[in-house]
Amino acid sequence: MLSLALAGKPNAGKSTFYTAATMADVEVGNYPFTTIDANRGVSYARTDCPCQDRDSQCDSDNCQDGKRYVPVDLFDVAGLVPGAHEGRGLGNQFLDQLTDADAIVHVVDAAGATNAEGEPVEVGEHDPVEDVDFIETEMDQWLAAIVSRNWESIERQSRSPDFDIDDALAEMLTGIGATETDVARVLRDLEYPDDPREWADEHRTRLASDIRAETKPQIVVANKADIAPEENIERLREAAERVLPATADGELALRRAAEAGVIDYDPGDDDFDIAGDVSDQQREGLEQIRTVMTEYAGTGIQQALDTVVYDLLDHITAYPVEDDTHWTDAQGRMLPDAHLLPDGSTPVDLAYAVHSDIGDGYIHAVDAREGRRISDDHELAEGDVVKIVSDAN
Repeated sequence: MLSLALAGKPNAGKSTFYTAATMADVEVGNYPFTTIDANRGVSYARTDCPCQDRDSQCDSDNCQDGKRYVPVDLFDVAGLVPGAHEGRGLGNQFLDQLTDADAIVHVVDAAGATNAEGEPVEVGEHDPVEDVDFIETEMDQWLAAIVSRNWESIERQSRSPDFDIDDALAEMLTGIGATETDVARVLRDLEYPDDPREWADEHRTRLASDIRAETKPQIVVANKADIAPEENIERLREAAERVLPATADGELALRRAAEAGVIDYDPGDDDFDIAGDVSDQQREGLEQIRTVMTEYAGTGIQQALDTVVYDLLDHITAYPVEDDTHWTDAQGRMLPDAHLLPDGSTPVDLAYAVHSDIGDGYIHAVDAREGRRISDDHELAEGDVVKIVSDAN
C-alpha cells in the first residue's frame, strides 16, 4: 500500500487533515506539538470505478455510485520547527518517520495565522510563502548530515581492491528509504569523483538533495483557504509547482455531517445537498463551506490525495478478476478488489500485487474489457480489468 506523510510546521492543520481524510479520532489543538507520536491510518484515493461501464453496481464497499476509493496509508507526524535537522522540537523523530513515506503532503497555513514556530498569530501576520521550502530544506540538511556521518566508513571501504563507490552509496542510502533503483537514477545524473576521499561537502549536499527529490516528492496543500487572503493563495501558487487550496476544517465538517445524515456528500465531490434538518447556524456554516468548494471545486482534501497518487506518484488503478465475462471473483462478487500500481506496470506486476503465489504461478492474462489475451509485457492503463491465469488459482 502506498504510504503518504502529512508534514508541516505545528498548527498548520495536519491533524485536522488527517482526521478528515481517515475519520480517525486524534487530538487536534491550536498549539505546537499537538501531535507527538505519528498517527497512522487508512485514507483513500478516488477514481472512476469500471462498474459504471456495466449495468450493475459492483460489490465493493469502497465504491459509492461509481466513485471508487482505493486505500492508501496516511500518517501525520510531529510538526517541524526551524532547526529540526539539528534536533530542535521533535525534528529528528519527525524526519526519521518520513523515511517510510512514498510522498509528502506538505500542509501550509495559507492564512498566515501561525508563525514559523507554529504559534498562533493574527491572520495575515506571517507570510506563508516562507514555509514552502521549509520541509525540503530541513530534509536536505538532515540527509546531508547522515551522509557526512557515514562518509568515513565509505572512505575505509575504498581501500578494498574491489570497491565500487556506486555500490557503497547504494548500501548507505537504502537505509534511509531509497531503493537501489532510486540511487542508480540519481547517480546517473550526478557528477562526482570515483574516489570518496576527493568528495567535497558540496558533493555530499547535492547527493542528499537529489536523493530527497527522487524519493520524497511533495505537493503543497494551502490549508485554511476559507480564511486566507486571496493574494496568499496566488503567491503560494507562484512559489511552488503543485499547490492545492484546501479547508481541512470544512472537509471534516462535511464528513461528520454526512455521517449524521444531515447532508449527501462523498469525499471529493465539488458540492453537497442538505438532506436533513439543520439549524440556521448550521446552514450558515455549510453555506460558507460551499462557497469555498465553488471556488476551488471541492474542499481540496480528497483532491490533494488524488493528485499525489495519480499525478505525483504516477500510479494507475487495476482490477483483478477471475471471471472475465462477469468481472467477478471466485465468490461471484463484482470488482471486489482494486490495486494501485506504478504507471507502466504489466499483468505480471498485477499478479504479484494480488499475491506472491499468484505471481510465481503466473501463466497469462486476459483483458476483460476486450475479451482478449494480452502479452506479459503489456502496459496496463487506468481502470483496466484483468483476469490473471495462474497455477496458484
